[in-house]
Amino acid sequence: MKVMTIYAHPADTITNCGGTLALHAKRGDEVVALILTHGGRLHPNKYAEEWRKENPDPAIVQAGLEDIALNKRRELERAAEHIGISKLILLDYDDNYSTVQEDIVNRIAEELSKERPDVVICDYPMNPAIHNPHTLATQMAFAALSKVSLYLRNLDGHEEFQVKQIFLTTLPVSPMDGLSLNGLRNDVFVDITPVVGEKVRAMDEFKSQGYSGLFARKLIESFNGEYGRAAGVNYAEGFYRVYNETHDHLPLTEAAKRSDLLTRHLTYSTMNLRAMYPVAEES
Repeated sequence: MKVMTIYAHPADTITNCGGTLALHAKRGDEVVALILTHGGRLHPNKYAEEWRKENPDPAIVQAGLEDIALNKRRELERAAEHIGISKLILLDYDDNYSTVQEDIVNRIAEELSKERPDVVICDYPMNPAIHNPHTLATQMAFAALSKVSLYLRNLDGHEEFQVKQIFLTTLPVSPMDGLSLNGLRNDVFVDITPVVGEKVRAMDEFKSQGYSGLFARKLIESFNGEYGRAAGVNYAEGFYRVYNETHDHLPLTEAAKRSDLLTRHLTYSTMNLRAMYPVAEES
């Protein structure tokens, strides 16, 4: 199985679905991460904070866009090693786009045609009425998926390709029933408890944008912890499926068979993330 993520910025693929990717990597699946931009303008914490110091480090405050983008790339490369991402495709566009860009759509389509993944993961397209780079990234990913499905070898030099399933992340809705919000909810949860350490270590690599240390642990405790509560496990990542699924019979997962509503509040509260993965002191 080949899993391919398509996200706007370097850290997105780690924060949104890094645990799930680590699980797929551990079972031998190929994991490819396509990142649209270098992320140099986004979350410039390291550089903005240095400017506020009485005696800022010249090497930091004088860093140009190439220096900042290269640092982001190195952080992502180290994070990818923790997760087990087998291939990074970095398009390196500037992260200041405000509309769908046809050249970016074409680049995504080209990579999809080459990689031919079974599954694609990207952000849930929220806030379509206002500028949101994550929504735009997903819109461009969907446009590319549509374009690549129309390829014809005679005309394009590529065969047509249709992905089997698309999973969307960051939909901030995780009720445990399908009726409360007229069915709008994450409908797939992946238990990332066995690999939560890999996700912590991967997020710790993004020091320049303040994602390391306490923030990494807070995000996983609150975000993945709440998804875990809905899923009946310590930590989970939530997904929204785009395509319907066809089964040979009514599906019943192993997790559902194991679940005991009277005791699972105990089993999903057994881990102390900050004690297990303490924040390293800065040297």
